[in-house]
Amino acid sequence: MKKINYLVFLLLIEICSVKAQSVKENINQGFGFGYGIAQYQNDFGMGLNLVSPTFINNNVAVRLKGQLMFHQHLSEGTTIWSPYSNVSIGLIGFGGFVGEYIRLYGEGGMIALIPNEIMSSESLVLGGYGVFGFEFFFARFGNYFIEIGGVGSAARANNLPLSPIYSNGMTVSVGFRFFL
Repeated sequence: MKKINYLVFLLLIEICSVKAQSVKENINQGFGFGYGIAQYQNDFGMGLNLVSPTFINNNVAVRLKGQLMFHQHLSEGTTIWSPYSNVSIGLIGFGGFVGEYIRLYGEGGMIALIPNEIMSSESLVLGGYGVFGFEFFFARFGNYFIEIGGVGSAARANNLPLSPIYSNGMTVSVGFRFFL
């Protein structure tokens, strides 16, 4: 029985490695869309992203992201989360593969923050961002991603006590993408 289990285990490893090789060689480079959750400094968010087809030898793409973020602060002794939005557009440069199904990339671009009136008297704050990411392909048309980077916008919640900064500093995002 142990020999059968061992052979089944080896067979599964072989099937997975063949699948991973076909993923690397046949990744769909068309339009993509996805969903993710993010942490920008101390603010939690969730959003959607759209990815253009690749160009320049399948190494570059454009990504558009829109997110609903929540800034945590005190109001009359109660902790509340004030919602605000951000929209970003950036260029992605794909840096190759680790193994057969993990693709590395870097992305940088512009971000526009749209605060609410509870937080800020400004209607729009512009800034920039940059991330490094890993895409874990589970099929040639889809992946899970993890990104870490930074955002800088000089945004301040000037309607709150002490005018705290928001959407500045370290960012972490996770989610999934599918390609058409």
